Amino acid sequence: MRTRITLTEEDEWWVATDEETGVTSQGGTRVEALENLDEAVELHKGDGREPTNEELREIGINPENNKSGDTLPDALK
Repeated sequence: MRTRITLTEEDEWWVATDEETGVTSQGGTRVEALENLDEAVELHKGDGREPTNEELREIGINPENNKSGDTLPDALK
């Protein structure tokens, strides 16, 4: 199976887009952008998994203080 990926440089970022899914990601280098795109496409296709509470805490999110809501935040509308 062939996948078409568009890779562009915008300001200080490399932007990678999977043309089949429309998923886009970025990184500070070409390699980082492509690695991030791989992860984003996996999540898009449902092959990913939810992070554990420990993983959330490692990146500064307290899972006990965060919950899903019925509406999107303004930034995501």
